[in-house]
Amino acid sequence: MSATEPRRSVEGTSYEEVQASAEFVELRSKFRKFVFPVTVLFLVWYFLYVLLAAFAPGFMSTKVVGNINMGLILGLLQFVSTFAITTWYALWANNVFDPAADRLRARIEGDSK
Repeated sequence: MSATEPRRSVEGTSYEEVQASAEFVELRSKFRKFVFPVTVLFLVWYFLYVLLAAFAPGFMSTKVVGNINMGLILGLLQFVSTFAITTWYALWANNVFDPAADRLRARIEGDSK
């Protein structure tokens, strides 16, 4: 195979053909429409916590109940939000992304599923 010849995958379909297909473009778009906003939202939330810890120590040390303060609550919410996003992504992938990817794979491989 020469350097200019397209690489081949299953049953003669080139990777370039798959990448240029409408199904692949739609699949990539679905992924980006979910992942990018969620990533931005989480990073804003994370950096808000860091900035509050650095520049608002009075707020972060505000006692809520006993020795539990806002800093501790917001810090624990970082863990909760991480697990929530992971669960949300797994559900989304199982219900939206994976079925579309399976259909594309079946078309490429020539399955009759």
